[in-house]
Amino acid sequence: MIDTVIFDLDGTLLDTLEDLADSVNYALAVVKLPKRTLEEIRTFVGNGVEILIKRAVNGALDEEEEKECLAIFKEHYRKNMNNKTKPYAGVLALIRCLKKDYHIAIVSNKFDHAVKELNTIYFEGMFSVAIGAAAGIEKKPAPDAVYEALRQLKVSKERAIYVGDSDVDLHTAENAGLPFVGVTWGFRDEQLLRELGADDIIHQPEQLLDILARRNNY
Repeated sequence: MIDTVIFDLDGTLLDTLEDLADSVNYALAVVKLPKRTLEEIRTFVGNGVEILIKRAVNGALDEEEEKECLAIFKEHYRKNMNNKTKPYAGVLALIRCLKKDYHIAIVSNKFDHAVKELNTIYFEGMFSVAIGAAAGIEKKPAPDAVYEALRQLKVSKERAIYVGDSDVDLHTAENAGLPFVGVTWGFRDEQLLRELGADDIIHQPEQLLDILARRNNY
């Protein structure tokens, strides 16, 4: 019986790409590096902001300069992460529906403060558990944050699935021992998810309800 759904955030629940890109390019401009395109930044996200900036600067800075660039990005993003960000079409209706019968949680590599703030702003706190990158919890694709979410929800992994849009999410689900549902509206393409062996793939948020019904033999 599946009664728990754990979601990735960026590229799965929220379209955050343009705000991320704006903050990345602001930081690059400050350190006098050329801007990155939206499509480039799409391929950089998924492993946390440290890796995002590392990929964006691509070896052009030394270690201390890269840390400075990261700090500039974080400061700008904290103040500007709600300029263009929005839930994907159909996501809010899905979450409201799931909330009636399922435990739900967010597990993201975005820094923890931002995850919790975005949960409050866009989902009105409907997710009682929203976990981002923080000291003491290894980032995805390590399973640590998933296990912490399950602990807080007081459910076993046998009752949960993981929903995400990327290879990082798929490997997180594998490492945690959860079935993986890939979404095609996010930051990676459907072909990659299929090649990596996603258990299920959906093109619209409401299709997740069909997956859950099938898995629970409704």
